[in-house]
Amino acid sequence: MDFNTLGKHISKAYLFRGSRTKPFLAPRGVFAANGKLFVSDTGHNRVFIWNTIPRTEFLEPDAILGQETIKAFGRNSNKKVSASTLLYPSGLWSDGTTLMVADAWNHRVLIWHRLPKENGQPADVVIGQPDFDENLPNIKGQAANPEANSLNWPYGIFSDGKSIWIADTGNRRVLYYDKIPGTNFKKADAVIGKPDLTTRDYENDEPIWPYSVKVSDQGVLAIADTQFYRILLWKDKKDAFKNSADVIIGQENFDNAGQNQFMLTPNSNTLSWTYDTCFHKNGILVNDTGNSRILVFDTIPMRNNEHASKVIGRQDFKTSSEFKDNLSGTQNAIYWPFSITTYKNSLFIADTGNHRLVIGDLNT
Repeated sequence: MDFNTLGKHISKAYLFRGSRTKPFLAPRGVFAANGKLFVSDTGHNRVFIWNTIPRTEFLEPDAILGQETIKAFGRNSNKKVSASTLLYPSGLWSDGTTLMVADAWNHRVLIWHRLPKENGQPADVVIGQPDFDENLPNIKGQAANPEANSLNWPYGIFSDGKSIWIADTGNRRVLYYDKIPGTNFKKADAVIGKPDLTTRDYENDEPIWPYSVKVSDQGVLAIADTQFYRILLWKDKKDAFKNSADVIIGQENFDNAGQNQFMLTPNSNTLSWTYDTCFHKNGILVNDTGNSRILVFDTIPMRNNEHASKVIGRQDFKTSSEFKDNLSGTQNAIYWPFSITTYKNSLFIADTGNHRLVIGDLNT
């Protein structure tokens, strides 16, 4: 990779590809906490755990979830769904002890109350399914209406260590659990984006395709609303249950839904297929996946359609994914990154299109 393509706001960058025996395939989730690294190796239907942050291009994991060996990669381990299998794992959250995985295509979220140490270790709790042996969307199938304890393609998960927010993407809503469930099939306590827990239809001022949800230490809530190319922000997370978002990043208003606001090239205030966000210090980083870049807002935007302060991954705000240096391949720059996270002053990018992580120090 040409690390200069990341720009001046990243230094000491390096690549991480996971296991040398079987490297990442389209990793869509990354999270770091308490000196540990967690990666959803989505294309291989497994989650990796490293008990220390890797500093080399390859490093064998300390534990593998979803598979029993490093070479295995089948959907649900080529078996029936169980507490030990995964199918297209995506969003992750951990505090270094508890681990949560959005097991998207099994239409469930799995929780380990103690950090797994063994390959294929079964989860302790399942959300979205009556038990570990079922995986239909909304319990009864794709045509069924959602319920307070059902899920449909949950791609994102976040916790503050006490409560949980789940991006229930296929149901076009975010579910909220006041306490981390200790038993299976718990009903959500509240919903964001719908008038009740059984409604599926949507309006333009609601999350249309919520892919990730994040909450800052100050209580600001952000939802990456992929289908409308925008980030929805609530200044107070409690307001999200009853009010529309206070601020929109990427669009002028709730009715606008243009990819890059219908311009041929991106700008510092436009988005294309945004899949994730990450709060950092006093601001927010926005994962602008379709433009293969990360927008940096030094402070939380207070008005719709504000311009980013900085850009990571492209030479300027006008350069998109399909720039001339990519004509012979995408390896020299990040390409379609799906997930970002920060730990201390480091940025972790799931460089999904290039089947790798890019890790570096933030200079912002």
